[in-house]
Amino acid sequence: MNSIKVAVVCMHSELDALENNLDKIEADVFKAADNHADIVCFPELSATGYTLKDPLRIYRRSNPHRIIERLAHIAVKSRCIVMAGMIELSDNDRPFITHVIAGPNGLIGQYRKTHLSPVEKNIYLAGNNLSVYSWNNTPFGIQLCYEAHFPEISTVMALMGADIIFIPHASPRGDPQGKLNSWLRHLRARAFDNGVFIVACNQVGENREGFLFPGVAVVLGPDGRIMTSYAGKNEKILFVELKRETLDSVRQHRMKYFLPQRRPDLYRIALR
Repeated sequence: MNSIKVAVVCMHSELDALENNLDKIEADVFKAADNHADIVCFPELSATGYTLKDPLRIYRRSNPHRIIERLAHIAVKSRCIVMAGMIELSDNDRPFITHVIAGPNGLIGQYRKTHLSPVEKNIYLAGNNLSVYSWNNTPFGIQLCYEAHFPEISTVMALMGADIIFIPHASPRGDPQGKLNSWLRHLRARAFDNGVFIVACNQVGENREGFLFPGVAVVLGPDGRIMTSYAGKNEKILFVELKRETLDSVRQHRMKYFLPQRRPDLYRIALR
């Protein structure tokens, strides 16, 4: 990877306020661009808001393609990679939880959440593909919230070449410090075991459905150590430089980089 600067956003996303949410995303992207950020990561469902009640109502007054077009336009105009979340319509009666990735040349991809929480399973449709994207010689993967609890996803992405894994959340309940402590129990392992940077952020504040999101953001180095973090009740943008030499210091050390020592022939039971 090349050394890059990342902006990690804790954002309040309101339901039935699509244009306002997109305006906030645009404003934050240009703040990040002014601070020379290369990538700007927003929380899960940041454009549409998080709902477990009739998610399709989001589009009764809006065109779903408008979100993707607007995010792509923001990315092109700012010359940044922009990652933001939306409810995506499907051919089924249930939509996907999707994260859009756009860059200076337009749309890069749409990642659909593959592992849905028990409360999401009857409302949303699961995606079926794990993907790694690349920009400026920097490969990265995306997981969404609940997916971070499945270590196999991070390992697969690392084996596919990811140097960074972004993990946007819409994780309600609890206080900010308690939520950060909870995340660190597993996110540190995802970084340390796979030798990757982990970049995670959450929505913040209470939405109209009564979900209260503690504001949390954290960036972990490939050694599992915290590079920067935030735990609070307000919207926040964190900036951090992810340096090539930090990655190399782990991956070129015979005792600190574990992936090359794997023995997949012993793990067949994990594929059942």
